[in-house]
This record gives sequence, structure tokens and C-alpha cells, in this order.
Amino acid sequence: MERGEGIPKYIENIMSHYDLRVLYSESIGRVHKIYSDQGAYALKSIAPEHSMDFIKHVQRLYQRGYNRVVPIYTTLDGRYGVLHEKKLYYLMPWMNSDESGERNEKHKQMFRELARMHALTAKEIKVETEEREIHYEKTKDQWKQQQAFLGEFIERAERKWYMSPFELMFCSYYFDVSQALAFSTKKFDEWYEKTKEEEKVRTVVAHGKLSIQHFLLNERGAGYFINFENAKPAPAHFDLLPFFVKYCQTYPVRCDECVEWLYHYYKYYPMKEEEMLLFTSYLAFPASFLQTLETYHTKKYEVKNERQYVAQLQRNYWQLKNIEYMVMKIEEIEAQKKAAKQAAEQNQSS
Repeated sequence: MERGEGIPKYIENIMSHYDLRVLYSESIGRVHKIYSDQGAYALKSIAPEHSMDFIKHVQRLYQRGYNRVVPIYTTLDGRYGVLHEKKLYYLMPWMNSDESGERNEKHKQMFRELARMHALTAKEIKVETEEREIHYEKTKDQWKQQQAFLGEFIERAERKWYMSPFELMFCSYYFDVSQALAFSTKKFDEWYEKTKEEEKVRTVVAHGKLSIQHFLLNERGAGYFINFENAKPAPAHFDLLPFFVKYCQTYPVRCDECVEWLYHYYKYYPMKEEEMLLFTSYLAFPASFLQTLETYHTKKYEVKNERQYVAQLQRNYWQLKNIEYMVMKIEEIEAQKKAAKQAAEQNQSS
């Protein structure tokens, strides 16, 4: 096999395991786009210690009939990757994503496919009631400490003759943050009361890094997921929470499209009541705000100045309010569904 000009030797060696001659290669983020004598391919790497789980989860998806995953090619001797310098390289077809459609429609398609993937891989696993209780008590204790910390911080700030800009901003945000924490705790308590006697929990194969950048559309408009390196068996909210929390990291907006995408997902994979309670509890929890407050208090990162801390706190508050809007819309929808269900049951009984 002749070596192409400017092509890294290790890439040629890896591709030789697939009997492919490399004509040209280029790095696009963490992916090598390989132009070969048999077409274009995507070459990615993963830490070897994570490779077995990664392959196992992708195989499980195929076994359950979910084929909207970009396939992984095997080498000539049947392996799913090639080891090179403490990394396992694996090969996939290169897909040119069609970005011509509307952003909202692509997100809805992604959530529909995510729901299909979750539905096909859903599985109930046994959880000891003691284990659930330990998780509940440990989480409640942490949240109580954080609520106490909020109170202590505002008391110290209000005793000062001159507050810092950060402290002044925190005091103006205190009520909203405290309310968010109280709401999270309330929903968490409701979840525990409803599930404390249950011995099973529903899990799925979670993608692990849900993002619109990891969902590609081919020329026919079919959607495919990529980047399953972080996939694992977990409750469905392991995919939903990080996506919406990150999506709300923006200027103040009324994210009606977020609610639309979420309920588009529920249309194909409905959440149980207890799953919804836990999801809204975790979603509303002001984790980013509390983290910035803790960092400012302990001055863990002295590289930040007062202005940077103030800017960070403001961004955290915007995120909190964006999430608050989303959670309140969910609460409104769920209340309407509950009232409609009760009315239907009363009509049947009468």
C-alpha cells in the first residue's frame, strides 16, 4: 500500500486493518475524515477502558431493533477497533449532515429518535428500598446544607456597611434562588413518597452526550445518532436533563420550544408520574448558581476578579429563570392533564 503525501503514518497503519488505502485525511474536531479508495470514512478514538461498554451498548441498540446509529465497521479479523498509543480507534462511514431544514424540526426529530431508542431499550432493574432511602436522605441533607449556606451568605452580606457588587447582586437574586431550591425539595419529597416502597426502576440505554451536533440527517432526511462513547444504562432523565440545562444557558428567553420538544419526546416515550417528579426536581435545582456562590465564597479560583464573578452570577440567574419558565409550563400542562383525567373518570362513573 503506497503512503499518501502528508498522511500520518499511524492513520495509514490503522486503515490497513480495514484493507483501505488512504488518499487524504483531515482532522475535524475529534474526528479524522478519511478519504480512501473506497469512499469517505470517519475515524474516532476512545479510551480502551471504556471501549467494551461502548461497543456493548451499541450492539444492544442493534439487537433491540434500533438502527438509527451510525454503524461501526469491523477490521479484517473481526475486531471493532485498532489500538494505537493507549487509544482505541474505530471506523464509521462519513455522513454529510443535511442542515437545510428548520432548526425546530431537526430538534423534534432528534427527540423522537431519542424516545424510540429509549422505548426499545427500556428495562426495569431491581433497586433495594434501603438504597433508595440512602440516596434520598443523602440528597436532602446536601440540599438542606445549601439552603443554610444561602441564608448565612445573605446574613453576612446584609450586615456589611458596603457590599461588594457580587454580594449586592446575590441579595437581589436571593428570593428566586431560595424558591427554586424549595420547589426542587418539594418535588423530591413527592417523588420519594411515591416510590419508597417500590423495588424497581426503569432504565434505558442513555446516549450520554445528547446534542444536536451528535444527530445527523442524511440526504433522505433520516436522522442518525453519533458519539456513543458515554452511553450507559440509566434512567431517561440522564439524557434529558443535561440537554435542557445547557440549552437554557442563554439570555432570558421564554423557551416554549423546549417544552414542545420535551412533550414531543413524551409522545413516543411517556414518562411515569414518579419519573416526572424526579425530572422536574433535578431540572429546577439551581446547581450552577450555587456552584458560583460557593466558588466566590471559598475563592477557589483567584484568577477571576469581581467583575467576572458578577457576570457569571448574572448568567446563572438568567439560566435559573429560563428553567423556571420551562418548569412552570410543565406544571401547567401536567395539571391540565390530571384534571382532564379526573373529569373523564367521573363521567365514566356517573
